[in-house]
Amino acid sequence: MSDPTRSIGPDRLAELVAGRRVAVLTGAGLSTDSGIPDYRGPGSPPRTPMTYQQFVADPVFRQRYWARNHVGWRRMDGSRPNAGHRALARLERLGVVTGLITQNVDLLHTKAGHRRVIDLHGTYARVRCLACESLISRMTLAQRLEAANPGFAEAATTDGLEVAPDADAVITETDTFRMVDCARCGGMLKPDIVYFGENVPADRVAAAFDIVDRADALLVAGSSLTVMSGLRFVRHAAKTARPIVIVNRGPTRGDDYATLKLDIGCSPALTELADRLDPTQCEAGVPAAR
Repeated sequence: MSDPTRSIGPDRLAELVAGRRVAVLTGAGLSTDSGIPDYRGPGSPPRTPMTYQQFVADPVFRQRYWARNHVGWRRMDGSRPNAGHRALARLERLGVVTGLITQNVDLLHTKAGHRRVIDLHGTYARVRCLACESLISRMTLAQRLEAANPGFAEAATTDGLEVAPDADAVITETDTFRMVDCARCGGMLKPDIVYFGENVPADRVAAAFDIVDRADALLVAGSSLTVMSGLRFVRHAAKTARPIVIVNRGPTRGDDYATLKLDIGCSPALTELADRLDPTQCEAGVPAAR
């Protein structure tokens, strides 16, 4: 039988967070309300994430990826923060959230106004040369790809276009797509995103651990914690006896470490939490958490 303290709900969530400095770890489930699908949430279709080895070793695979990304990346670029992102940004302004680590590459926390964000897996908005390490914006690459593939994106776009969590569109006709190489050295270009099979840069991991160490509690929102890049922060918080709250639809690999697990949507849970801890909301008649 499960621990009854894990199903008490928002009252218990507010009690655990109130008066504590909170580190936050977010995953794809937080961004679904912004129209960005996740990999493993309830009802999500089966997806096979791309690996680093596939990208660098197989030119056909790489061609298909860039064709799909060329069509889909603007959809992610145009996405906007949802109520969950805005609630976390409000909690940061209130001094409750002291740092945020995200496994997402969509930049929605930054768009929501967060000041201290670790983009653990990078972002869709930059491209790196694997040879000379130079960085360019995704918009700059888009302009080069448009010149090399005039009309390709327009021909592939339909009203029912599906965009996957890593910003590539689900299209099948990619054989005619022309890739481009680094304008500086001719090297292979890759999104500045950590793929499966790659390691998160050590300095980024250290900065994320620092956020957890400086906090009194860890809040996980919208992550199944399937991959170790996120789960390690939960395990670290557990070893240091910090309370751990997980808000996620469906089970996670971190449930056994959780002080409280809420199997509900991130947007309503985080919005209610921010309302309870915001003094201006208390003055307006929302009950205080303490």
